[in-house]
Amino acid sequence: MSIIKSFLEKGILISPEIIKNPSLLEKLSEIGDDHLEKDVVIDKSFLRKAGLLSESSVSEGKTLKETPNVNVLFSYNKQPGKISVTDFVVYFNKRFEALISFLRQRKELHNITSISRVKSRKGSKERVSTAGLVFDKSVTKTNKIVIKLEDTTGVMSVVVSDRYKDAYDLARELVLDEAIGVEGVCFGDALFANKIFVPDIPLTKELKKGPEEEYLAVLGDPHFGSNVFLTKEFEDFVKWINQEKGSEEQKEMASKIRYLVIIGDLVEGVGVYPAQEKDLEIKDIQEQYDLFTNYLKKIPKHIQIIVCPGNHDAGRISEPQPPLFHKYTSSLQKIPNLLLLSNPSFVNIGATNDFPGFDLLLYHGYSLIYYADNVESIRTSGGQKRPDLIMKFLLQKRHLAPTHTSNLYVPDIEADPLVINQIPDFFITGHIHRISVSNYKNITLINGSSWTGITENQEKRGLEPQPAKLPIINLKTREVKIINFLKSKPKEPRPEEPPKIIQNEK
Repeated sequence: MSIIKSFLEKGILISPEIIKNPSLLEKLSEIGDDHLEKDVVIDKSFLRKAGLLSESSVSEGKTLKETPNVNVLFSYNKQPGKISVTDFVVYFNKRFEALISFLRQRKELHNITSISRVKSRKGSKERVSTAGLVFDKSVTKTNKIVIKLEDTTGVMSVVVSDRYKDAYDLARELVLDEAIGVEGVCFGDALFANKIFVPDIPLTKELKKGPEEEYLAVLGDPHFGSNVFLTKEFEDFVKWINQEKGSEEQKEMASKIRYLVIIGDLVEGVGVYPAQEKDLEIKDIQEQYDLFTNYLKKIPKHIQIIVCPGNHDAGRISEPQPPLFHKYTSSLQKIPNLLLLSNPSFVNIGATNDFPGFDLLLYHGYSLIYYADNVESIRTSGGQKRPDLIMKFLLQKRHLAPTHTSNLYVPDIEADPLVINQIPDFFITGHIHRISVSNYKNITLINGSSWTGITENQEKRGLEPQPAKLPIINLKTREVKIINFLKSKPKEPRPEEPPKIIQNEK
């Protein structure tokens, strides 16, 4: 505040709109004495006349909001203690309670019967409904699917015949440990199902559109420190977001970006997988984060940067991963317009007195590869090339990693942080280095790109990156455009040309 004091001592007043905005306060030190005279008031108009405020921040005679509105609804930062087998039991019971509560909202499942009571009616041929977690699944010689379903009272067999096509098709897609509801007839020791239900997203979700034209950008998996990091492309992105590169249309869009989400794997990391050293350009984890921080400092201060960790980042990789508050990110934490959140996390952006804002579910996406490989319909439709199908699948299950072996996790005995309790407007993931934009029941699904070429390790795991692409969302129309910064294949000569809009979706 010393600079403000020095101006006041000279009899020069500073408007509140300048004092409240850090990026505009920085401009005060650039004001030359030739612009100053006693009793002058320094406001945006003054800065504009002095050539210190770009006209690009003004649209249709209105100045965009200087401080984006971000409200953190969920960010996990508990430190785990000693974990016992009992903790896992309590954890799964909490998950069961949460997911069954979603199923009970369906009219067909208002009167769910416990498994122990259903078993007591064996042979009654009575029509009942029950719910539980999938303990096991198998296929008989006659092509019937047998599901072992469990709740807190017991385990029973649910038989699904291909006579009931909808139920059978859904049963084929079930994964272990997910929650389902079943309607059917008791016969012998089993329940013969004619309907199966998953928690899913209700049809009542509103497609929100904001009152102002402002943009949300999603940046996936930078991987600073990798020897295939796309330095030129990332530098082009930084120039682009500063309106120093691109067409006039793109510069106009860049000037209205208010939020930038970076969805994990900020750095390549060290010791993440065997023999990773040969894939590293920078072998020191501190230097990797310092380089990332230096680039982030170049992002305009009026843009709120929201960052969550990924499995390559330093720290715990068990989900939920806490925010990156550790010694390696001390410089990163000092960036004033940066918000460090957990993985997963849930935030609201753009709320006003008259508009509720947009809810963002952020998840780096470690579990995505498991479901790409283990859900038949996803695997046969492209597997890891179809993040949109995987994300839709997780929304239907209302859980980010329903199967016990699909991720590493910490069993929280208070609640399962990976349950999708709140329905988002945007579901944003990364991890598999693909670009994807789709819509499911008025939720915009975005999988971020990456900023690296392909390593030998990624090739072995079947990853096929689509790097250097930036999805930006017009929050007034919900239209999504993807800016392509990749000029040619990595490590080949790159001709100078402006970034291109390669996709335009709603």
